[in-house]
Amino acid sequence: MLGSAFDALPGVRPLDLYPEALRTEIDAVNARVYDDVSNGVYKAGFATEQAPFEDAARTLFAALDNLEARLGKQRWLVGGVFTEADVRLFTTLVSFDAVYHGHFKCNLRRLQDYPNLWAWTREIAQFDAVRETIDLQHIQRHYYESQRTVNPTGVHPIGPAIDFDAPHDRNRLAGHTLAA
Repeated sequence: MLGSAFDALPGVRPLDLYPEALRTEIDAVNARVYDDVSNGVYKAGFATEQAPFEDAARTLFAALDNLEARLGKQRWLVGGVFTEADVRLFTTLVSFDAVYHGHFKCNLRRLQDYPNLWAWTREIAQFDAVRETIDLQHIQRHYYESQRTVNPTGVHPIGPAIDFDAPHDRNRLAGHTLAA
């Protein structure tokens, strides 16, 4: 769907985020990202016993360690091009330090402690079309105020300060970028 569903909209240039030749690898990356990272933060955050929490948190950080190494060698997750896999991971990582680190107790490391993942996240956050969609205060209020089983008081933090506009230096790696 992301490869063509919006092509007919005014001002949208065709962008294939799910190229045929990369689909097997995209699907494999997406499966791990979903299970271990995107759903992994929820497995940890909603755990009601210590052992399942620790299992989920260790799996999450092992996956982040793997992605950190992968992005140390290449600019994008799959095939040297920006794909659906990058979109899927970004939507979780953009909220990581602001929400999952504290609210879901996924605090072994911050996203900012991963040089490659943090730079990769900043690069995508700096795309004009993406930048205008990021509202960390709204994201935090949603999580901290609506998930009363995790945060019974609804009190939300006033930080951390996150600078998505800091230079990312990802252009040193092979692979094209989108026009920012």
